Amino acid sequence: MTSTSSISGSTTGSTSGSGLLRIAIPNKGSLSASASDMLREAGYRQRTDSKELTLLDTDNGVEFFYLRPRDIALYVGEGTLDIGITGRDLLLDSGSKAEEAMSLGFGSSKFRFAAPPGTLRVGEGGSLADLAGKRIATSYVGVVRSYLEEHGITADVVRLDGAVETSIQLGVADVIADVVETGSTLKQAGLEVVGDVILESEAVLISRGRSVDPDAFEVFKRRLDGVLVARSYLMMDYDIPADRVEEAVALTPGLESPTVSPLHREGWVAVRSMVPSAGAQQLMDDLYGIGARAILLTDIHACRL
Repeated sequence: MTSTSSISGSTTGSTSGSGLLRIAIPNKGSLSASASDMLREAGYRQRTDSKELTLLDTDNGVEFFYLRPRDIALYVGEGTLDIGITGRDLLLDSGSKAEEAMSLGFGSSKFRFAAPPGTLRVGEGGSLADLAGKRIATSYVGVVRSYLEEHGITADVVRLDGAVETSIQLGVADVIADVVETGSTLKQAGLEVVGDVILESEAVLISRGRSVDPDAFEVFKRRLDGVLVARSYLMMDYDIPADRVEEAVALTPGLESPTVSPLHREGWVAVRSMVPSAGAQQLMDDLYGIGARAILLTDIHACRL
């Protein structure tokens, strides 16, 4: 069943009061669709209308709240909501009491400094000291200030919302710090990446620790773990002469152990094993080379380990 409601309740978590795990999900941006896709794969209902702000999934004991990505860590950190999905960069930038519980394998990005060519020597024989006294424009003030403090650099950090690439051209800043994917946007603005990576970010599951019902949280986390494994592995089936099975099993050891069953054809066995998706085609070639036949690969839609 689906319904809408407002965010309310105790600031120390609400699973104990409502019996539902209250979960914050990005309502837009690069993480939104991937988060919803992952939750669907984990067996949870998701909204079909982007205007819906909440969704109640009583069959699975959860209620989803679709929020601005930057606000999610704050709601979870205050205990208003139990857990959430957001970016590591947004979590660290928020300064909230929420903690990263697990990485989710999507939304990867790198946070870097950028400036007009020749402005800084950072990364080209210079040092971070070249940033001292510079005006650095960013939407992630918390991340940048923490990084500068960690390296003993004093600079003027300017908060800007949205695109920061034009801030140098407009005279607001000397350097920017922003999420960099391909770098094409920076090049169009006449900027180049400088220095080391400030932060490697991706989508993460966050919680407030002990304020969350441990049993409900463990079920939710286990489902997401199952999706991650299912996305990374395939099920492989093949037939092999019994006298070559040890060689074959060495190639496909599985997670615990492969299943080996006798076939009606004398001297042959059937083997079933989970194998990593990466390199699966080469593995099929290797198995064929030692005599395996009827080699099949099938997707795994869900699993529990």
